[in-house]
Amino acid sequence: GIRMLHFDGWRIGEVIVKKHVAITKALADESRLRTLMALRQGELCLCQLIDLLGLAPSTVSKHVSVLQQAGLVEQRKEGRWHFYSLAGTESSAEVEEALKWAQQSLRDDPVILADAQQLDEVRQKDLVQLSACYRS
Repeated sequence: GIRMLHFDGWRIGEVIVKKHVAITKALADESRLRTLMALRQGELCLCQLIDLLGLAPSTVSKHVSVLQQAGLVEQRKEGRWHFYSLAGTESSAEVEEALKWAQQSLRDDPVILADAQQLDEVRQKDLVQLSACYRS
């Protein structure tokens, strides 16, 4: 069964607390927030996220893994490609609220606006060429 925690007089299921901790942890990083905001415009390949963020492939993989574990993003594989998108309509209320908060609070952020412009260029690039930097 679910262990119950006592918190300021409320009984909270441990599972719910862990879900909130995972979401909060996922939102507590600039690169992960940039990733979420980039995915507002639609799904992106891992190589496109690497190009946009300008980080090492292993670092970007770790970031999307944290977002995925929190339920904020979904992954789809197509051959050797890994595509990511924001969580779908069947996501929990906590996930929906977290995504809504991120989108509302960051929409006018200068870094997010610059990413949106750069994303137009990133989407034009060939996926094979983008992935060449980290595939052997």
